[in-house]
Amino acid sequence: MISQVADVTRVVAVRLDPGEDLLEGIRVAADQHGIRNGVILAGLGSLSAYRFHVVETTGLPPGDVFRSGEGPFDITTITGLVLSGRVHAHLTFSNTERALGGHLEPGCTVLTFAMVVLGDAPDLDLSGWDAVGPSG
Repeated sequence: MISQVADVTRVVAVRLDPGEDLLEGIRVAADQHGIRNGVILAGLGSLSAYRFHVVETTGLPPGDVFRSGEGPFDITTITGLVLSGRVHAHLTFSNTERALGGHLEPGCTVLTFAMVVLGDAPDLDLSGWDAVGPSG
C-alpha cells in the first residue's frame, strides 16, 4: 500500500457538446489546463453511444472484455484520476432497463451534454499507480 497527501490547487469545469467523445474531451481539457496529476471529482450528462471495458479474469494481469452499443443513456457518474498526464476514468450510465459501467474507452459519444469537474493536484506523483501488481 502507498499513499500521498496533496492539496487540490484548482478546479477545472469541462462541458462537452453533442457528438463529442467523452474520454477525448477529458484528455484535451486536462492537457489544455496543464493537469498532470489530479482527480476527476464529478461527471454527468448523457450518451448516444458507449464503449467501456471491465476485467474478465482473476489472474494477473487480468483479461479485459470490451462492450459497446448505442443509447440513449444517462451518465450517473464519472470518476478517476489523471496520472502523469494520462486519464484513467471509470463511468456508470443507465437507461430505463439497465445500468452499465466500467473503464471509459474512446467511443462514448455525448448525446445532450456532459460535464466533468477536474481537480488539479500538482504535488502528487501518481506515475505507475494503475500498474498491475504490488505497489511496493
